[in-house]
Amino acid sequence: MASGEVASTAKAKYLQIADDLAAQIKSGTLAPGAAVPSEAELMERYGVASGTVRKAVAELRTMQLIETHHGRGSYVRSRPPVQRKSSDRFRRAHRLAGKAAYLAEAEQSGGTPSVNVLYVGPVDAPADIAERLGLPAGSQVLARKRRYFRDGTPTEEATSYLPWDVVKDIPEMFAENPGGGGIYARLEEHGHRLAEFTETVQARLATKAETSALALSPGAPVIRLVRNAMTDAGRVVEVCDTLMAADQFILDYRFPARD
Repeated sequence: MASGEVASTAKAKYLQIADDLAAQIKSGTLAPGAAVPSEAELMERYGVASGTVRKAVAELRTMQLIETHHGRGSYVRSRPPVQRKSSDRFRRAHRLAGKAAYLAEAEQSGGTPSVNVLYVGPVDAPADIAERLGLPAGSQVLARKRRYFRDGTPTEEATSYLPWDVVKDIPEMFAENPGGGGIYARLEEHGHRLAEFTETVQARLATKAETSALALSPGAPVIRLVRNAMTDAGRVVEVCDTLMAADQFILDYRFPARD
């Protein structure tokens, strides 16, 4: 019975410390970008052991109020506000207005969007991508890999895979900037009218490489979203594999209730 009481008390204490620090962050006493007091300082301030302090700091990370960098300590998060990834971003009206999906999305969320093209060229299709495209594994496809930023902070990386026979006669697809409305506008201009998008969403922890690419704290969560773009003819003409900083997005969908 006594051990249970001790465990309960220890839990209450680290949560009390986490709540106190969270209140300081939310009030601005601990400003965005400010260093969180060291473990020794927190031990002295709250009169607790190191284990309790570590649990409190871990709780703040879970609450996504701070980020920890190896060898540099913990800091109050200063990443930009969350943006919504809405199904409305794929409306044809946006493409006709010359807006790619990420531009339409960023306009609704505020902030200044930018994109860095990392690679455009042929690759052998990974097995799961090839299956989605209805191609044999290892088939040559066009890959377009980009990293997206909001107010200068990286928020997602996306790689589009397109069948070679679909894109080989669309020169804009091989350019870093495919033109107004993005690749979906170019596909539709060449007769591949889009009828439907399907998305598969999975949450997990970031790998070390992903942590670096998206400027995340170690162990931060990410969202992997894989989307198929299907034409009126029933062919998948693009698979987009996107990795997103989970704290930066709310997935917001609208779909009909009718059959």
